[in-house]
Amino acid sequence: MLRLSKLTDYATVILSFMARDRSHVHAAMEIAAATGIALPTVSKILKLLVKADVLISTRGAKGGYALARVPEKISVAAIISALEGPIALTECSISHQGCEQATGCDIRSNWGVINRTIHNALESVTLADLIRPTVVPEEVFIPVTSLYR
Repeated sequence: MLRLSKLTDYATVILSFMARDRSHVHAAMEIAAATGIALPTVSKILKLLVKADVLISTRGAKGGYALARVPEKISVAAIISALEGPIALTECSISHQGCEQATGCDIRSNWGVINRTIHNALESVTLADLIRPTVVPEEVFIPVTSLYR
């Protein structure tokens, strides 16, 4: 199963909050209060996002954190990479070392294709997409006849 860590999940919550109100810099304490995420966790995530150039930080009394780019230019892949490291489904997707089967593996290049496809999909979704409201129909009608085919 492909699963992201809680920190990455929290990072998307934090960035979504910041993207909705880009008018000022946000203090870590303000973000923690608004999102319900513990302050030490927020601080840790903010530092990782600054290091990855997703956020910028400003020191001082009126300092805080702000998005480094507009939400349309921050991909989900960048967010995941900032918290998880390189996006890779298998170890050989990022390194050919450390695998005992590397010399006889006939499917390594196929894993590379799968990895690139997933990476490209994550690159195509932006922070702006995450904060855009989704339209969910109130009711979905499925013709009964289609259930018996």
